[in-house]
Amino acid sequence: MSTKIFCGLHFIARAVHNGLSWGWAMHDLSVKTILVTGSSKGIGAAIVRRLGEAGAHVILHYGSDRAGAERAGKAIEAERKCLLQADLAQRGQAEALWDAAQQWRGGIDVLVNNAAVMLWGGGFQEPLDAWDAVWDRTLEINVAAPARLLRRAVRHFLKRGGGTIVTLSSWTAQQGTALPDTIAYGASKAAIHCATQTIARSFAADGILAYILAPGVVDTRMSHQSAARRGGVEKVSRGLAMEEWVPPEDVAELVALLASGRLKHLSGATLDINGASYIR
Repeated sequence: MSTKIFCGLHFIARAVHNGLSWGWAMHDLSVKTILVTGSSKGIGAAIVRRLGEAGAHVILHYGSDRAGAERAGKAIEAERKCLLQADLAQRGQAEALWDAAQQWRGGIDVLVNNAAVMLWGGGFQEPLDAWDAVWDRTLEINVAAPARLLRRAVRHFLKRGGGTIVTLSSWTAQQGTALPDTIAYGASKAAIHCATQTIARSFAADGILAYILAPGVVDTRMSHQSAARRGGVEKVSRGLAMEEWVPPEDVAELVALLASGRLKHLSGATLDINGASYIR
């Protein structure tokens, strides 16, 4: 065994012995203050847990499920977490959230734009008022509010000399949705995807990094609700290359890596996380 390989194995063994994961050794976020929207469940909760493990100071946003946010941040010490409520369907709440988050530690290093809704009842055969209601609420929560957070983040990061944005989009933004009833969701994910790319291109020289994550079928409540309308979990799984759903922890691990700032030349990229089910 070569010295390099031995030293590498010894390092990993020492990290495990000390109760640390390989991810911890890779991503020390102890100097980062990170705002995560939609932290109560699913991908957002997994992101919070991973950032907490990496030592970050985490601002956990929730809409109505405070108990879920508390569970997500349970393992994080009190001094390293801040829970903030904001209804992103209400105009002006995004700004209020940002202001409260910024005041906690005097600044924000990373924005994780994760909060979103997938609403039903907006299909092509629905009455126009139902269609409009779904589109209005979806665009407010999935586009207008996160775009306003992007705006505040850019202005804040310009003053600080840089910062990082991670936007959770979806593979539906590239390939369309499997269910016509969720057309508003797919369109909203495409819109915030484009907005984040615009920031990456426009402010790269100012030290602002912006990444887009496009998960496929992730093992979350939202995906289970969608699967129920597509023939069930087993049918959906058979249509995937690996025949398995993406664990939320995989997405969270990637967020932690991007939050570290180590991959600045990946800024502007769309990172697919779908187990080879959609290859561009």
